[in-house]
Amino acid sequence: MTAVVVADAGPLIGLGRVGRLPLLRLLYGALLIPPRVLEELDVGSGRPGATAVAQALAEGWLQVRSIGDPSGLSRLSGLVDAGEAEALVLAEEVVLRFLLIDDRRGRAVARRRGLTVVGTGGVLLAAKKKGLQEAVGLVVAELAATGYRLSPELRARLLALAGES
Repeated sequence: MTAVVVADAGPLIGLGRVGRLPLLRLLYGALLIPPRVLEELDVGSGRPGATAVAQALAEGWLQVRSIGDPSGLSRLSGLVDAGEAEALVLAEEVVLRFLLIDDRRGRAVARRRGLTVVGTGGVLLAAKKKGLQEAVGLVVAELAATGYRLSPELRARLLALAGES
C-alpha cells in the first residue's frame, strides 16, 4: 500500500492563494482531506485559493475521504479545530507519508500522537530541491502579502534552509 499525504486546510488555502497548489500534485501525487477540511476550504466561495482547490478536486488528485472511526474526535475537542481533528484522525487511519499542517497547536498534537508533519515551508523546500520552484523566498513573500501568517523566525529559517538568506 502506498503512503499518502493527508492535508489540513491551511496549507491548501495558502498555496492556492499564490498559485502554487499544483506543486503538491507534482511532489506527492494524490492528497487526502477529510470532509470537515473540505467544508473549511469553502470551494464555492470565490475566495482566493478556493478556485485552485476546486480545480484540484475536479482533477482528482485532491480527494475527500471520510474518517472510519469518529470516536477519536472527542479526545481532540478543545485541542484543535474540527478540521484539524478530522485530519489527525484520518492521518492515523491510513498508511501515512505525512500530515500537511501549519497550525502550531495542530502540529504539536500530531507529533505527540506519533505522526510525521510537514508544513507549507517544507513543501516549498522540497519543490526547490526537485527544481519545481526557483526561490522559496519569493513564495514566502507572496504568502505574507496575502495575509498568510508566517512568523519572522520561520521565514528566516526557511530562507536559511533554502540557501537564500
